Amino acid sequence: MMVVASLCYSSLAGAQSMEPRAYSSVPVGMNFLFLGYAYQHGQVLLDESFPLKDVTITANTAILGYSRSLNVFGRSGMVQMVVPYGWLSGSGTLNEDTRNREVSGLVDPAMKFSVNLFGAPALSMEQFKNYRQDTIIGLSLLVSMPFGQYDSSRLVNIGTNRWSFKPELGISKALGRWTLESIAGVTFFTINNNFFGGQTLEQAPIYSFQGHLIYNFQSGIWAALNATYYTGGRTTVNGVEGDNLQSNWRMGATLAFPLNRNQSIKCYVSRGVQTRTGGDFDLLGILWQYRWGGGL
Repeated sequence: MMVVASLCYSSLAGAQSMEPRAYSSVPVGMNFLFLGYAYQHGQVLLDESFPLKDVTITANTAILGYSRSLNVFGRSGMVQMVVPYGWLSGSGTLNEDTRNREVSGLVDPAMKFSVNLFGAPALSMEQFKNYRQDTIIGLSLLVSMPFGQYDSSRLVNIGTNRWSFKPELGISKALGRWTLESIAGVTFFTINNNFFGGQTLEQAPIYSFQGHLIYNFQSGIWAALNATYYTGGRTTVNGVEGDNLQSNWRMGATLAFPLNRNQSIKCYVSRGVQTRTGGDFDLLGILWQYRWGGGL
């Protein structure tokens, strides 16, 4: 498994994240520290129930995270934690009045636990030298925690004031230097009882499907073309259901390359290509990663 960039903006992008190599394998006992930056511009809305029109938001996010590879009953696993800090500015129309918003603060932290159930046993660094991937099947659970900046008198916030839980099933198949991946997930949301002046916000689950085509260069560089489709997520405010069912496509690309034995850089981009409600934004990001332990 690799440290996934999608954790770094999961709180802002919701179910729209794309995670190439999320179900690859690394030796047990390795640690990863990562720092990064993500830029988003467009309809970056956290709750699609907003009665706002003509929304344009720019979000800049600084990223700090840590992960560690595990032995989970003989299978390779990983636990990851990300704490982002964001700066958000934007404008929109509410009841024909133009509203502006600038805010900064902690973004909802995210934690993810993953385990590869098939095709990726827990291996030491010495054992891993002889490992060659074939087919991997894995499970994960991503939890977003409501600790980010939130003001119930405002429609647009950095935090969400609610928990979310995203279980996923992933399949990865190696074909020479190529790897094909598919991931299916569903995001569940708890109720926000303090939405925009004390209203009650509920949201239906969002179902997401990812596909990745990855090429692994001999030098340790790898590149991926990514696509995701997500649907669902209709919101209800004080018992009134909104007309905001999501049915959106995003496309993107990732490039990762080593700097030396311990350090690497990952760059990623994505954009909305077909949007029914929200999610029509551009994303650019870069991630520096330092790894140690595991007999490295």
